[in-house]
Amino acid sequence: MFLLLTTIHCLDGKWLLDLQIGQTTRLRSFPHVDGNYALHVYIPIYISSPSKKELVAFLKKISSREPRLNVVDVDVPLNILCQNDEKLEQVTLGREFHISLGRTVPIRVHQIDSVVSMLRQKLQIQHQYWIDFNKWEVFVNDDHTRSFLSAEVVQGGLVEITKQIEVVNAIYRLHNLPEFYKDPRPHISLAWALGDIAHSLKKIVDEEMKCAVGKSLKKCIFSCKFKSIECKIGKKAYTICKISDGQ
Repeated sequence: MFLLLTTIHCLDGKWLLDLQIGQTTRLRSFPHVDGNYALHVYIPIYISSPSKKELVAFLKKISSREPRLNVVDVDVPLNILCQNDEKLEQVTLGREFHISLGRTVPIRVHQIDSVVSMLRQKLQIQHQYWIDFNKWEVFVNDDHTRSFLSAEVVQGGLVEITKQIEVVNAIYRLHNLPEFYKDPRPHISLAWALGDIAHSLKKIVDEEMKCAVGKSLKKCIFSCKFKSIECKIGKKAYTICKISDGQ
């Protein structure tokens, strides 16, 4: 998780935003236990520069109507960043996102080699495909303490990602780990707010999307190529599979 320190000051009537980015710790949904390590299997996602411009414009509209939104993995309100388009794009969209292929769960140290080995064995042969983020959606975490504004995959790439989730589920089962949600909905989250505000935020998103109808014929928020599967255990990252650009 990134920690964002902000300073806002006025110069010649213009508000300027200074940002310093540091490293902090991502909050877990389970307590830390000595000898346990957090396991996360995911597809890294990077947003291209042309797509960032359109996403910035949309996020500014949503933030103007819902000031409680914060940048994912950054403890700063989205509406503060909206004062500077360059910083908004850099901090909100200039990072690695991820599509989770399994729950983030605790595993014991003696399970690490087995989990990584099986993931590589079962997922090493993958073909390149396009991932289309087609739909804006609002998700709420299991304990209803946070709501997330997300871009969901509902068409291109959904079949391939679902198959990858099934493989990860099978490996989790063999290690007595909790499986993924029964009906997985692959997505990346761009902003979050405290509490369950799904109803009001979804209404705002739907209204903004209706306003956009007719202005653009694009059916997709943005697309990217599937290039790799990564696994993070504690602070250590493992490459499970990697697709070369020539494939």
